[in-house]
Amino acid sequence: MAHPLEDLIDARIRAAQQDGAFDDLPGQGAPLPPEDDPENALINRLMRENGAVPEFVSLSRTLEQLRAELAETGDRTRRSEILKEMSMMDARIDLARKAYRR
Repeated sequence: MAHPLEDLIDARIRAAQQDGAFDDLPGQGAPLPPEDDPENALINRLMRENGAVPEFVSLSRTLEQLRAELAETGDRTRRSEILKEMSMMDARIDLARKAYRR
């Protein structure tokens, strides 16, 4: 079953074509650039353009902050807490990388 707006969208596209809205666009007739991940190309482009990063990247940045904090901390209790957090962060990064590869 088609989406209820599909006919409206098609009609608007046809009207825009007839009005010449798609004439003389930059890159018209040129092949599309190659994509490493064509199934997710749009999502990946939107993420790049908006500064988003995959979860494992943001988790890795957090891990780097924990490492820096560990290097600066002399308190044994806090060092122990940081090491636990780092261990959990490593596990989360591993899971996020596996999920990203699917």
